[in-house]
Parts: sequence; structure tokens; C-alpha cells
Amino acid sequence: MTAIIDHELKVTRTSEETSRQHFVKGMRSYILNDLAGHMRTVWEKKTEPKFEKLNGRKPVDGPEIHKTIKQETIFKFYSSLRCNTQEMVWRSVLPAIDRERQDLTDRINSLSKSKDKAQGTVSIDPELVVPRYTSELDVHLMPGNYHEEGIDNDVAQGSLYDNGLEVFSFGLLGKRMEDITTSVSTFFKEKNPDINPKKILDMGCTTGHSTLPWKDQYPDAEIHGIDVGGPCVRYAHGRAQSYGVTAHFHQMDAEFTNFEDNSFDIVYSCMFLHEVPLNNIKSIFKEANRILKPGGVMIHYELPPNSIMSAYDGFYLDWDSYYNKEPYYKAFRDTDAKKEIIEAGFKEETFFTHVCPSLNLYGHEAVMQAVQNDQKNNDSHVGRFGDGVMWYFFGARK
Repeated sequence: MTAIIDHELKVTRTSEETSRQHFVKGMRSYILNDLAGHMRTVWEKKTEPKFEKLNGRKPVDGPEIHKTIKQETIFKFYSSLRCNTQEMVWRSVLPAIDRERQDLTDRINSLSKSKDKAQGTVSIDPELVVPRYTSELDVHLMPGNYHEEGIDNDVAQGSLYDNGLEVFSFGLLGKRMEDITTSVSTFFKEKNPDINPKKILDMGCTTGHSTLPWKDQYPDAEIHGIDVGGPCVRYAHGRAQSYGVTAHFHQMDAEFTNFEDNSFDIVYSCMFLHEVPLNNIKSIFKEANRILKPGGVMIHYELPPNSIMSAYDGFYLDWDSYYNKEPYYKAFRDTDAKKEIIEAGFKEETFFTHVCPSLNLYGHEAVMQAVQNDQKNNDSHVGRFGDGVMWYFFGARK
């Protein structure tokens, strides 16, 4: 496994830190593939038959499976290892970031002033009140979450997320860790040849992994990314400048953006909504409708809803809601997104869902075939961060 952070904000790691990160990558791969598979075998061969014998039926949903299987040693072992390894992800990258904290800020300032490779911008709102669902949590156990700052113009949380994601994803997200949005945008462009967007917004952009691939698909489009975390949007700006991609980043709340009505052709988010309470999601959908141009498209890559998953796969995906400091995760996956989107002002007939294979794992031809076949059926790989991953997304047209 090799490091794939190749831009000018990469930090220098000692050999011991590099070894530690490789160990954590390997451990996560083992947990999410081998150990998860073993847990499923125990469920199917031992725990589920015992449940059926006792109750005269199969479990009806994920919560019932969770209540039953959590007594098993394998579940306790799996959960303990996964929680500890999640914390190890962040601990493995923090020392290098702490050493270079001020230097990272200086590098971004230099990249921001230099316009030879890109002409992007960044805007920080000192008056922004970070929503409590962000400020009160260390989401997915990341210390300091997306927003905390320790020095002027701090970017450490952006660096923490970028470097942590590189360890967390253990190669599954491909080049620049942009596979989700690269896959989704490739699928979307092929599926919708009539759409030629001039202005695209990425909500909850963090460090730009989900933002910049849109520029690859639509080179003439104006690209914007927003996030409530100041360190993240500063870092995203520096990262984009380093890659030579012109994009504009703003510290904004997705519920209350400062953009004018009818501003964007595409409003997008990637792995954002499941970290937001349902009432706030309703507001985000309404805001997306407001700032979209007539005919514009709202797209959200997310974890698949429980309604299309088997009970066991729903239980497996909902694990994070209980043990990974993502308390809104399950509530979102239980939500009827179509209903909420219609209530936000979109027309029912424009609602869509798609499943797209990972471009990194399966290749371009597989994505093109998926466009033709338009897979919507239940698949145990959809949303699972492991071998054979498939990406699920949904949305509507204004």
C-alpha cells in the first residue's frame, strides 16, 4: 500500500509513522472484509437459526438483528477492533500534522497568492455559527471534527481529514481519493447527455475530494464547494490550487447559503446528509431547490436506504450510527428521501435513484454498462466500504 496524497500539502512522515499507517490500513481491510465475513457466517449458521427456533420466524429488520447478535463474541470482537482501529486512523496521522501545522498554513497562503496554475478563491465567514450537530460531535471519532481551530488561519482539520481518509480508505478510493464522485459524475454525464452545466455546487465539500471531479467532467463549468469548517475550506482551496484546478470554496451552512435564487445547474453532496439531523436535511433540500436554476439537478451520493437492503445488510451499515459517533446515520437511512424531496418543492416524476460501480475497482466499461442496465436492485455490496463496493445516489430535477 502506497500513500496517494501527491499535492503540495502532503506532510512528511517518519518511517515509524509510515509503518503505523500501513498497519492500520491492513487492519481496516481485515476487519471490513475477512472479519465482517466471519461475523456474517456466524449469524447465518448459528445466531439466526437459534432466533428462528425461539421465535418461529426470521428477524424483521436490522435493529432486531443488532439486538440479537450483539450478545455474540464475534460481534463484540468485531466492534471493539473496528472502534479502536477507527481511533488509530486519526492517531496515526496526527503527529506529522501537529509538527507541520504552521507550515501547512503558510503553504496554503503561498498557493492562494500564486495564480500560475489555478485562479481559485476561498472565503471565510467569521460570523458563521457552526451547527450544533457538527460543533458538539467528533463525527466518525475524528478529534476536533471539521471546524476546530488552534492557530490563525488554521488548516489542521482539513489535513487531518485528508491524511486520515488516505489511511481509512486503504486504496479503495483510487487516485486522489476521488473515486466516489468521479464514478457518480461519469455515470451522470453519460446518463444525461442533454445536461451541460455552467455552475456546480458541492455541499459539505470538506477538503474537495467530492468537488474537483466535477471539473474533470465539465471543464467549462464554474465549480463551488461549501462547508461549515473553516479549516476544511482553506485546505480544499490549497489542495485545488496545488492540483491546478480552479474552484471556489466558501465557509457556509448548506441550510442557509448566500447564493442567489436560480444560481446553479447542479447541486451535489457526497457522504454529507447522513451526518445531518432530518429536520436540517429538509431545509437543505429546500435550499437546493431555491438556488437551482429551472431544469437544474440535485444529486446526493449516500448510503443506500434500509428499504432496499436486506435486514442483515441494513444492520451492518447501521453499525456506525451506534458505535462511530454518527447518531443521525440510521435515521437518515430509514427516511423516505423521495417524500422529503417532493415536500421540498421538487416534482415526483423527476426523482431518481441509481447504483454505480466503483470506477477505481471495476473500470470505465463497467460504469458504461451500469448506465445501460441502470441497476436498482438490492446488492450486498452497495454502500459497504470493502471489496466490490458499489455507489448509490439519488436526486431530482427542478
